[in-house]
Amino acid sequence: MARVSSVLDITLFLCLITISAFHPTYSKPNGFSLKLIPRDAPESPLYPGNLTLIERIQRMIKFSEARSHYLDLIPSSNSTVELDNISLTLLRDNFFYMVQVGIGSPATLVFLLLDTGGSLIWTQCKPCQNCYLQATPIYDSTQSWSYRKLACNHPFCQGPRALYQCVNDECVYNINYGGGALTRGIASIEIFTFPFNITTTLRIADIVFGCSNDNRNIQFAKNGVISGVLGLSLNPDSLLSQLADQTQRRFSYCFVPFTEAQMAPSVVRFGDDIPAPSGAISTTPFATRPGSPFYNLYLLDISVGSRKLGFPPGTFAFSQSGTRGFFIDSGALISQLDQNANGRNTYREVMGAFQNYYDSLHLTRIGRVPEGFQLCYSYTPQFTQFAPMTYHFEGSNYVVDPRYVNFYNHEAGYFCVAMMPGNGKSILGAWHQQNMRLIYDLNTNALQFTPEICANDHP
Repeated sequence: MARVSSVLDITLFLCLITISAFHPTYSKPNGFSLKLIPRDAPESPLYPGNLTLIERIQRMIKFSEARSHYLDLIPSSNSTVELDNISLTLLRDNFFYMVQVGIGSPATLVFLLLDTGGSLIWTQCKPCQNCYLQATPIYDSTQSWSYRKLACNHPFCQGPRALYQCVNDECVYNINYGGGALTRGIASIEIFTFPFNITTTLRIADIVFGCSNDNRNIQFAKNGVISGVLGLSLNPDSLLSQLADQTQRRFSYCFVPFTEAQMAPSVVRFGDDIPAPSGAISTTPFATRPGSPFYNLYLLDISVGSRKLGFPPGTFAFSQSGTRGFFIDSGALISQLDQNANGRNTYREVMGAFQNYYDSLHLTRIGRVPEGFQLCYSYTPQFTQFAPMTYHFEGSNYVVDPRYVNFYNHEAGYFCVAMMPGNGKSILGAWHQQNMRLIYDLNTNALQFTPEICANDHP
């Protein structure tokens, strides 16, 4: 079978709430909404049991570190290198949301990992050659009257921009995750059902997906509830691209602060279901980067408090080889700054600015903390002079409220600047997206944003 190398990665949605369930709430002719359920919430099938807030945040940070290491392994857009050194544990823990959907007629309910940097939608599929243990029923293509194979003359399977390959008159794919993990099967077409409640569903026909009947060394979850992946990237075979008519090529979310996430779920909205922002909205264009599934942005400079650091033009630009650059990735909890951004250690410079600011206020710096952050200080509840952080994008300024610049361990009496060093990339992570309405508009090729109390965005 021909091999089409691909990699998983998630750029939209994280919250390092790490894996969540997607449940549709309602639909309109040109829009629909989905509820995000945190991995650590009681209604998640991956609920780990009762955890304290600090324990949940610590788990999130570990997942964020795993995702960072995973993204370090992703080759450039013009590379065909396979990821031979990625561990299965890292692969499993790399994802932060999952979606519950029905596939076929009658529908088989499955849980798919949501990957906003991925493209192909795939699920384990009978008849199996090799399938891993799955706690829920495996989708059986022979039992669905609406199933059909994707024709070899489909644009996804032939021509200069083909995503898959035709072998023995079947359109096939082969995705290699490294370390011996792979999935392969037949590109197919089915009806997908998004459950709303017991009596209401949203059914969408003619979705291209992967019927994976050969899955090796893949263990997304120890209890086997995950059956595959749902992509939401810029690529043409992602859910967002395939449902352009329903989504109008627009989606939006507003992350409820992680300290409140178990009580007030976040919602992802598509098309007409995106609310009109109540306040002034800012806009910055996406950076055009051929072959990249990420939502890249033009970052010009950064401010800590009122001090603009004055990075030279092009510091955060991506290279001709497709590396470096700056992108928004809600699949990463903690924002990252490149340690070698065109010759500048931007992480060290920004952290140095924070250190100078807090040292000038005579706060006591503390050493190693369980969360692994590098710049932490003791503080009392009376201290309120926390510094904001501003990303100066092309055309607009993205101001991160001090509440979401830092990680706070109120019980232990310390806070840390919530940033991680990047290795060849800089990322606006989900921690810096809390209580911010974000609208991804692929019609105008721009990101829109405005502060919002996200807990008021009810499903």
